[in-house]
Order: sequence, then C-alpha cells, then structure tokens
Amino acid sequence: MIVETTWLLPCYGLIGAGITLPWSLRIIRHTGPRPAAYLNILMTAFALLHSCLLFAATWGQPARQIEFSWFQALDLNIVCSFDISTVSAGVSIVIAIMSLISQVYGLGSLETDWAIARFCALIGFFEAAITGIAFSNSLFFSYALLEMLTLSTYLLVGFWYAQPLVVTAARDAFWTKRVGDLFLLMGLVALANLTDNLNFSDLDIWARSPETITYFQQHQQFGTLLGLALIAGPLGKCAQFPLHLWLDEAMEGPNPASILRNSVVVGAGAYVLIKLQPILSLFPIAADISIVLGAITAIGASLVAIAQIDLKRALSHSTSAYLGLVFIAVGMQQPELALGLLFSHGISKSLLFLSCGAVMMSTMTQDLTEMGGIKTRMPATLVAFIVGTLGLVAMVPFGGFWSLLRWEETFWNSDPWLIAIALLVNSITAFGLIRIFALIFLGSVQPKTRRVPEVAWQVAIPLVSLTIITLLVPILLPSWNFADIDLDVVDVWGSLVLAASGLLGFAIGAYIYIKPYTTGSSVPMLPQIARPAWKAVQDLLAYDLYVQALYKYTVVLFVGGGSKVLAWIDRYLVDGSVNFLGVASIFSGETLKYTVTGRLQQYVLTIMVGLILIGFAAFYGLKF
Repeated sequence: MIVETTWLLPCYGLIGAGITLPWSLRIIRHTGPRPAAYLNILMTAFALLHSCLLFAATWGQPARQIEFSWFQALDLNIVCSFDISTVSAGVSIVIAIMSLISQVYGLGSLETDWAIARFCALIGFFEAAITGIAFSNSLFFSYALLEMLTLSTYLLVGFWYAQPLVVTAARDAFWTKRVGDLFLLMGLVALANLTDNLNFSDLDIWARSPETITYFQQHQQFGTLLGLALIAGPLGKCAQFPLHLWLDEAMEGPNPASILRNSVVVGAGAYVLIKLQPILSLFPIAADISIVLGAITAIGASLVAIAQIDLKRALSHSTSAYLGLVFIAVGMQQPELALGLLFSHGISKSLLFLSCGAVMMSTMTQDLTEMGGIKTRMPATLVAFIVGTLGLVAMVPFGGFWSLLRWEETFWNSDPWLIAIALLVNSITAFGLIRIFALIFLGSVQPKTRRVPEVAWQVAIPLVSLTIITLLVPILLPSWNFADIDLDVVDVWGSLVLAASGLLGFAIGAYIYIKPYTTGSSVPMLPQIARPAWKAVQDLLAYDLYVQALYKYTVVLFVGGGSKVLAWIDRYLVDGSVNFLGVASIFSGETLKYTVTGRLQQYVLTIMVGLILIGFAAFYGLKF
C-alpha cells in the first residue's frame, strides 16, 4: 500500500505551496505570515513520515516501477514512471529533512520579513521538484522537473527583488542554467527518435543491446554530440566549468535557500547524470570530457574558494569543487561512488552553511574581514562548524573520509592521477575551512562581533539536529552500499595518505591564520590575513581566474556584436527596403491619381497609343 502511494510524495510540497498562497498574496493579513510557515512545515513533516515508511517497505527489496499514462494521442503515449527503491526512498528522506531544517531555520532568520509566506511557498515548490526527480524513472519528466527547479531557483535567488544585485544574480543563474537545459532538450529529442521509451530502466537495456552499440560505433560523431548534449544539463545544474559562474552569485538569496541549493539542488543535476550513466558509457569522448571538466572544476573551484572574503561565496565554490569529483566518478562509470560522494558532501556542506548562516545572522555581515573573536560567544555554532568541517574533509571517522577512501580503492591500480586530484581538493578544502574558522571564531573582537549572541531556538534546533545527522553519516553510507566500511580489511596506507592530505591543509592553514594568535606576537589586521601573500595570485583567484572577464571579451562580445550587426541589418536594410517600397507606392499612387480626368476620349486615346507602341515593339523585335 505504501509503495502504491509513492506518487503522493512530490504532492506534499505542492500542497504546502498552495495552502500558503492566501498569506503569500496578502489575502489574509490579520494573522501575519507565520501560519503559512507552520502549515508548510506540517506538510514537509508528512512527506518525511511517508518517506520513512516507504524506506522501511523497500528495505532489502528489488527496485519497482510504477507507471501512469500521462498523455496519449494516436501512437503517442507519454508515460509517467516512478522508480521505487531503497536509494530513491533514502534520497526522499534526505530531501524532506533538509527542507524541514531549512524551513525551521527560516523561522528564525526571516522572522521580521513579511515575505516569509512567499518564501515558504517557494520552498514547497522547490521540494516538490526535487522529490519528483528522486523518484522519476523518465528522462522526459526529469527534464520537466529540472525546469521547475530552474524556475524555483530563479524565484528564490531573486527573493529580495527590490535590490538590483539580487535581480542580476537571479537572471544570471536562470540564463546560465537555460544554456545547459537547451542542449539537454536537444539530446532528449534525439533519444526520442532513436528509442521508443525514455524511461531510465528501458534506456539502460537499450544502451546494452548489440544493435545500439553497433549503431553508435558506426556514427561516432553523432554519438559524441548526443553524449555532450546529455551532460550539458547537469553541467549547468551542478555549476561545473564553463557554466559555473551562477552558483556564487546565487548566494544573494536567503540563507535557508542557500542551505538547500548547496546540498540537494546541485545534487539533483548530478542525480540525473548518474541515471544517464549507462547511456554515457556508449560515448567514450563525452565521458572523457566529463572527467576533464570535472577535474578542472574540482581543482579550480577549490583554489578560488580560498581567496574569497565573502563567506557564502567561499563555501559555494567548494560545492562546485566536490561536484567536480562526482562528474569524474560518473565519467569513470562509478555511479555508486558518485552517490556516496554526493550524500556525504551534501550533509556536511549543509551543516557548514547552517553554522555560517547562524554567524551571519548574529553579526549582520558575511564579510570575513568584519568577523572575529566569537568562539566563546557562539559555542553551539562553533561545534557545528567543526563537525561540518571534519565531515567534509577526509578525517577519520567522518563520512567524507569513507567516501574518499572508496575513491582511493577504486582508482589505486587503474588511474592514480585521479587519486592525486581528490587528495589535492581535500587538502585545499581543509586549508580553506581552517582559514574561515580562524577569521570567524579566532582573533580580536570586531565592531560587528562585539555583542554577538548565540542563535535562537529556531536556528539552534536545526543546527544540533544536523550535527547529529552528520555524525551518523558513517553508519548510513554502508547501509546504502555507498561505502564498504570494514575495519578488518581497511587499506591502512590509503587511509594514512588520505588523512595526511587533510592534515597538511589544516597545518598550512593553521600556520598562516592561527599561529599569529597563539605566539603572542603582534596580530595582523584581518584584511591583511584574508589576502594571500602574492597580490597577483590573490587577484587571479579572487576574480574566479578571470573567467567572467574572458566571457565578456569572447562570448558576450561575439553575441553582443553579432546582435548589433543583426539589429543594424534589420533596421536599415530590411526595414529600409520595406519602407522604400511603401514610400514608392504612396508616391506613385499620389502621382497617378492626377491622370484620372473622367474623360472617355482621353482613356481611348491612351489605350490606342499604348497598343501602337506595343505593336511597333513586337514588329521590330521579330525583325531583328
């Protein structure tokens, strides 16, 4: 019975968004907007309960598919298919927990904002789209749900639409994702012409058939283009190079939305990519490009993150880096490894965003140069940040360690250079988190941190809850076959190398940022601490390797210049030609009207003269 009602899970978010409309549209005003938040939280709690029951019902059972005929006309039959398994039910639980945490957290961070009802409605819409992606077994409906996700991201990033910078960030996020979605739509249409069914399970069987393999061996160029189109959509959703610039700008949205965006929203694109992995295995070049782009993003975003002075942007670049590792895992045909990385990173990064959001709420700033000295004033937030840091970096016994340890075991003999990338990303991330830790919690008290209180219960409860969940990740990873934790057969040398990479990053960061506070020497000003020693390197990393400037003078210049040329052609050539014909018609008509005298003799004379001239022309034309 529980399995047959799986289709209700995405509906909880939509119902929550719908019942908050009277408050969102200001139809109900006398109660204030908080009842809308309570109702939306109640619907998310129902979704969490339903997901837990479904998880218990599917535990140890094979995956099942439930199909509904959504649209049928003549020979066209579009089927809505649900994939019900332990993994999809577990993903639904994670989505519901993160949504619930974000909404309760929003009660504290947005309690003075009258638009909190609109925020809750958007979160409900958000939750419905992501839950639908978790259970969707159809590429067609997954694409439609990704479009819902793009729309909800646009609305949440532009939540405070009265600020020009927010509007710009929402627009950039929307159009950057649309670029990837457009290519994904092309790939979807091409697949629809090659196969009769767009369900992921059927596409898996189709991709393994000898006829399909032979077809793409004979049409390698088409297969490569198809593979690139299929990875383009997840490339934009996961903020991977070259469609990565939107994620740090999206941090202009409210903090609760940032928690969801950096944990489950960017993971939605990767989740669809993991489901497409059997098809991508047909296109080696596309898989190699996925690996290359993932490696570029993993290393580049990690380096960019350590030079940011905006707290949320520093964490968002780190998200792009870890999603780069997920792209590498998918390109190497390791979907379980990708899911494990996605899960461990999402939980830890959510806790980091939650703790940093608490700091920003108390200090009323997200500039690292304006923070410092709050370690004794916000102890719960300090503990949460430390647990989130250890969970993200590969430190024993937290979840990130076991995920990256499986990475090492997978590629140790075949592709050791991939291990080097993971170790480098892990070390740079550890350095960046120590930097953030020192600038926020250590040092002298700044004007904005002089009277910083601990957060209220609406923020403290999600903070403590997510801290406990992060500590439980090592138990959940082997339960879902995301990692094999067996202490009797653990790779000792691999574990030491992995732990050493994180400790190296911590040590370098502590030497640069923590040592001045412990030696008793003069402590530099925080703006000086926040900048690397080399100004050129600092500018290169702080400005995102000048990728935005590169776009400005290449793609934007080409498109902008081309649009200006087309506008000039349209205005002066096309419109000019049409206007000339119009003016000529008017002039000739105005001229001819004076030849109309109303005298029959003149008309007959004119006709006769014309016939005589035509006769002479015909006679002499035949003669010569």
